[in-house]
Amino acid sequence: MPGTGQHGDEVPRAPRGPFALALLAIAFACGLALFASLGAWQVQRLHWKHDLIARVDARVHAEPVAAPDAARWAATPARDHEYRRVRLRGEWIAGADTRVQAVTEAGAGRWLLRPLLRDDGSVVLVNLGYVPEDWQAPAPANGPAEVTGLLRLTEPAGGFLRDNVPAQERWYSRDVAAIAAHRGLAGAAPYFVDADAASAAQAGTPWPRGGLTVVRFRDNHLGYALTWFALALLVAGGAWRFALEEARIRRRWRLDPATEANDAADGDNPRAR
Repeated sequence: MPGTGQHGDEVPRAPRGPFALALLAIAFACGLALFASLGAWQVQRLHWKHDLIARVDARVHAEPVAAPDAARWAATPARDHEYRRVRLRGEWIAGADTRVQAVTEAGAGRWLLRPLLRDDGSVVLVNLGYVPEDWQAPAPANGPAEVTGLLRLTEPAGGFLRDNVPAQERWYSRDVAAIAAHRGLAGAAPYFVDADAASAAQAGTPWPRGGLTVVRFRDNHLGYALTWFALALLVAGGAWRFALEEARIRRRWRLDPATEANDAADGDNPRAR
């Protein structure tokens, strides 16, 4: 019976041919290259994220600077301004408040966004902070106002699985362009400012509550990198184990008399392949 020796012993499996070996070698090489490159990419992302965290941390704790005007904003990338402490001066625009859905450490409620008309004629949306759903905001005080807070980039994508519906006053993200268009605010800056607690405080009421900006970045890149490198090592180990096993099969195939006798009976000579 083909596949068994003279005494019924199992004949060793024949070595794989050159084509099969080439395909397996390519598969191992591609897997190793893929996982290693993904690990290296996550290491690059790790350095980028740590640099970002360091830069943002320095901005958050720096002395406030004047909020950028249109010329300064256009001259530098938006990311260079994000989370920078800025100072604004101007007058509040009454009757143009916008409430945006918020989930904060104070609970679920709304962000209260109010436009500030600056001396140069531009308008900046100021997020005065968290307010409860049923809280009625008093009219803003007349006269000059000053705000200090963190510059934030607009949020045009809407909330999670929810789009803003301006016509129904349903706001799930702080989309500056959409809010400015709906309120008829000409010359609105393409960013908003999260007011700090002192700037948001109203006499005689705890609301709005400012200074609730969460400056936190997910930093899982080291774990991802280790996972990809571990998979690369597994592929490399599998390739090494396969190579040793294939070498063992070839040695056994060459030296086993039962294999040679069985091949002669079958008219087959694997060593001639």
